[in-house]
Amino acid sequence: MEPTGHIDKLRRFGFPLLVCTVAVALTATISQAQPLEEKVGGDSVVQVFVNDDIRFSPDSADGNAREKITVLDNGRLIQTDIGLPVFTGPVRITAKVVLRPIAKDYLSVHDKWDRAGSIRLVAGGRPDLEIVKFVTAYGGRTDWTVDVSHLAPVLRGPVSIAAFIDTWVNPAWKVDFSLEYTVDSTLPEFHWVSPVFFENSFDLETYADTGIEIQTDVPPGQQRVMLYYFTSGHCTDGRGADEFVKKDHVLSVDDFVVFRFRPWRDDCRQFREINPYTKRWSNGWWSSDYPRSGWCPGDVVAPNVLDLSDHLTPGSHKLGFRIESIRPKDEEGHYGYWRTSAFLVGQSDPK
Repeated sequence: MEPTGHIDKLRRFGFPLLVCTVAVALTATISQAQPLEEKVGGDSVVQVFVNDDIRFSPDSADGNAREKITVLDNGRLIQTDIGLPVFTGPVRITAKVVLRPIAKDYLSVHDKWDRAGSIRLVAGGRPDLEIVKFVTAYGGRTDWTVDVSHLAPVLRGPVSIAAFIDTWVNPAWKVDFSLEYTVDSTLPEFHWVSPVFFENSFDLETYADTGIEIQTDVPPGQQRVMLYYFTSGHCTDGRGADEFVKKDHVLSVDDFVVFRFRPWRDDCRQFREINPYTKRWSNGWWSSDYPRSGWCPGDVVAPNVLDLSDHLTPGSHKLGFRIESIRPKDEEGHYGYWRTSAFLVGQSDPK
């Protein structure tokens, strides 16, 4: 396929329960590592990553980072400590992510492949919490705007935020990430956020068919308790399960099954124009068009949002996560796996 160039496409995406369009006035930019003073009004913008490199560079990863950026995982993960504003009352938080492939020459880029990635909160001693989960386009630029207001209890004060792309080339990608804060009394008030688990390779060898069980404690005073569950299916050789074959996910609370579903996206055709290096196969299909297990090349991966208020009453509970029929490792060492994470959010209804 002849390259078509980089096409900017801004897509606004809102998570369930938070559908509300608000004009955002950008009145301040924060870059310091200390939290702002408590705010009761006004808007704020925090630039977390600006034109920062993500690449696979085991020999010189540290040299790719600007000041205050820590480089990990051979350059594929960058992390920074930053101060976020502290608001009193409900606040709308909008995350903006821009990914740009690094040009190789006038007609091509270094990383032409679709790569899994995320922007996440590093909790320190607890599982990482995915703020935005995504898959890059086949060598194309992507722009995403995501409402993350439900994370208000943890996106405040001093925090550590990381950006990750599962690339294997050098150079690879540039990333921008910012958070916009706008006071909004129409929103629910979010009181509590608790990471449950984060796993980049949920596979059969590690978790078998029994999955994972995690104890969690729900504090009193939550009118509603929501589970946010991210998942996307992949395989090490890019063939068959678990990327292109539906698999059941089973979620339970205290051994009672509360949700069973098959993550699936069959609308990937709409993103072909931002996938300039997608390949066309002999049957006429383009690689970026194929339905997949919960994701499309060039789009964010939306969480499944479950209201578990009837099950997660105040006190201690056992959460179970199981994925059925994960593809086992074959004689060549290839297998299916899932990138999954979950966290709980406690909220009250809007007044």
